[in-house]
Amino acid sequence: MMLLVAFSISMIGFAQKDEIKAATKAMKSGDAAAAKAALEGASGSIDGADAKVQAQYYALLGDASKQLSDFEGAINAYNKVISVEEASGKGKYSNDVKTKLTQITGDLVNAAVEDNNNKSFSAAATKLYQAYKLSPNDTIYLYYAASSAVNGGPDNYDQAIKYYNELKDLNYDGSEVKYSAIDVATGETIDLDAQSYELYKKTNAYKDFKEEKTPSKKAEIVKNIALIYQEQGKNEEALAAYDDALASNPGDVNLVLNKANLYYGMGDKDKFKELMAQASAMAPDNPDLLYNIGVINMEQGNMEEARAAYKKALEIDPNYINALLNLSTTYVNEGNTLVDEMNNLGTSRADTQKYDELKAKRDGLFKEGAGVLETALKNTPDNVQILEQLKNIYAALGDNENFMRIKKLIGE
Repeated sequence: MMLLVAFSISMIGFAQKDEIKAATKAMKSGDAAAAKAALEGASGSIDGADAKVQAQYYALLGDASKQLSDFEGAINAYNKVISVEEASGKGKYSNDVKTKLTQITGDLVNAAVEDNNNKSFSAAATKLYQAYKLSPNDTIYLYYAASSAVNGGPDNYDQAIKYYNELKDLNYDGSEVKYSAIDVATGETIDLDAQSYELYKKTNAYKDFKEEKTPSKKAEIVKNIALIYQEQGKNEEALAAYDDALASNPGDVNLVLNKANLYYGMGDKDKFKELMAQASAMAPDNPDLLYNIGVINMEQGNMEEARAAYKKALEIDPNYINALLNLSTTYVNEGNTLVDEMNNLGTSRADTQKYDELKAKRDGLFKEGAGVLETALKNTPDNVQILEQLKNIYAALGDNENFMRIKKLIGE
């Protein structure tokens, strides 16, 4: 029995060596697929081989996988080489595969860029995460992985949440110092690394040297976690994330607005109003904040509150085009809500009278909306958005004279 077992082990060893020899020959001829297929023939018994054979096997498998752009397979195989040789105390292949793992990091990033360009966002996110795992000091890869996952839309939100939470646990900051200078000969601003920056300062060929620190990404990360949970309908998780975000960024009024909007969606209108008032108090002279308050109120159907916010924004910045357009839209939207009621009326005298009353009210609202834009047009006569919206309002009113006037201004 002992002789039979020994003979069986010997035969397995010969088989492994044959597979490795065939894979080596295939790799030399540039046929990575054939090499990988040959190695798969010995996959079931390789863990029973001695360390030297195992290391050679996994090194070849890693090379074949790398050439076939099977990055995960290559990484797993190369890491197996390292673990086998560390356990045996012999390191014939380890240094080489460590170099190849570094090369794979670059390959993964380049492949992820291509995936992003092709809108294959989930694949890009996975590759960037693999690059981060290979090079944990390069946390920027993890940040880009999360961003790619978000770009992939709702199907990839769980992936994005995983990466963002990992960034949060790492206390990732993401800020950096950017260096620049102006080339005296061309007058162009060029970006520099830290070493070149110090070197170029000693010459007369460059001037106006600048060091600028980019903002921290901590606020963005916690905000995105909250927004993703909100998009997924995970309201309790979203509220906890907003609380976490506001603890780190108590002055971020947009976080307060987003949290208010979430409470509205949950049916808690009292909390919604409380937070909207808090946001207004935080930045009473900020036209962007007032505009956002208007947008949220308009989305919730609170037209009077929306108009008040837009008007305040316009008092601060009379040329705030989006506030002008949305202020006009509040009147148009309110007018449009009357249309269904008008269409559902019958033909009786009472219904006809009611129809005329509703139509007069609707037309009045449309004219209010047109009036806002006509006033704006005096300061910005060439604004296409204003002209298009005016054209649509006059078409709805049946005001052919003004409709044709606006069409002419558009150039139609």
